[in-house]
Amino acid sequence: MTVAPASKKSQRFPLRKEQSPAAVQRPKRKRPEASNFSIRMGQLGLAVAVLGAWELLGRVGVIDPFFFPLPSDILVTVWAWISTGFVFPHLWITLQEAVLAFITGATAGLVLGFLLARVRILERLFDPFLQMFNALPRVVLAPIFLLWFGLGIWSKVAFGFTLVFFIVFFNTLEGVKSVDRVLVDNAKMLGASEKQLLRHVFIPSALTWIFSSLHISVGFAITGAVVGEYLGASAGVGYAIAQAQGVFDTEGVFAGMFILMVVVLIIDLGVNRVERHLLRWRPPQQSS
Repeated sequence: MTVAPASKKSQRFPLRKEQSPAAVQRPKRKRPEASNFSIRMGQLGLAVAVLGAWELLGRVGVIDPFFFPLPSDILVTVWAWISTGFVFPHLWITLQEAVLAFITGATAGLVLGFLLARVRILERLFDPFLQMFNALPRVVLAPIFLLWFGLGIWSKVAFGFTLVFFIVFFNTLEGVKSVDRVLVDNAKMLGASEKQLLRHVFIPSALTWIFSSLHISVGFAITGAVVGEYLGASAGVGYAIAQAQGVFDTEGVFAGMFILMVVVLIIDLGVNRVERHLLRWRPPQQSS
């Protein structure tokens, strides 16, 4: 009885033994991402833990309540400022100064950033001057602005402008310069004008850089207004904090800081909503 020779295909690719189920590698399951609710609860728990530890250490005498007032006393002062309406006129003045500084600084930073990114000769011309002004300590400018513009809101707006402008400008400049040159060249080959390039290529590509700078600028606009009020003003949250510090009212100082932090958080949430709306075309980032 003759045995048929194995085919070339079977000789070239010999059959492998069937693998056992234990040897088969199963694909790794991705861990489910934490929901927004769980993240918020974690943040709330962390805040409660820190404030609770602060309160406990103050109660047992580890922390001196004169320098670090108890969170309960700070909240009592915050409630007193809100219930009596004391804080609202000061907060209104500070918000006016911060919004004006934010709008003017962000607008100037965006316009100049796009202009210098597209006209490289202007970038080379202004670069050393912008670097020198950016390196200048802003606190040095505050007394000069007080002399120029007085104790009104415009001296604080000018001070906040110097903080916001450079953050937005340098981020916008880098964002526009980092746009893919192949994308720009292809758009030019299709006949896109400079206006169309700006609208359909540069602005969408640089939006991530721009919003990153705007998130930082919100806090710096508030900081510029408060520092300006602290150095010289007749109203504002910075003025209220300075008055509380003058009479050694540490609860008032911390209450003013707490109110400012809450305001910045609310404004930043608004910026986040605008960012999500304008960047809704971007695919969601998936964690590996």
